[in-house]
Formats: sequence, C-alpha cells, structure tokens
Amino acid sequence: MSTGKEELDVEDEFTPVDSEDDAPVETAKTNLSKRRTIDNLLEERRLQKQLADYDFDL
Repeated sequence: MSTGKEELDVEDEFTPVDSEDDAPVETAKTNLSKRRTIDNLLEERRLQKQLADYDFDL
C-alpha cells in the first residue's frame, strides 16, 4: 500500500474504436428477442396445460 500522493500517467488522447463494436450490441438484441420468444412459448404452454387440467365440473 502506498502512503502519500503519487502521480499517475494519464493519456490525454482518446482514439475511438471502429464500428466493429456494433456487432455485439446487435447480437445481444437478437439473443434477447429469441429469449423473449422462448419465454412466451413456455408461458403459453404452461397456461394451456393449466387449462387442460382445470376441472370444469365445479
């Protein structure tokens, strides 16, 4: 551990990265869309099973 103040080297220049970083964002959106679709199908299947198991002679 250091005691006292130390000088840190800081780069003043910022170089932006090319547009290659846009691909993971699109992949994440696609994966989220697929996950929502799967969740909706599973929810629908669960509700249909509950409806089929429901006793209508109450």
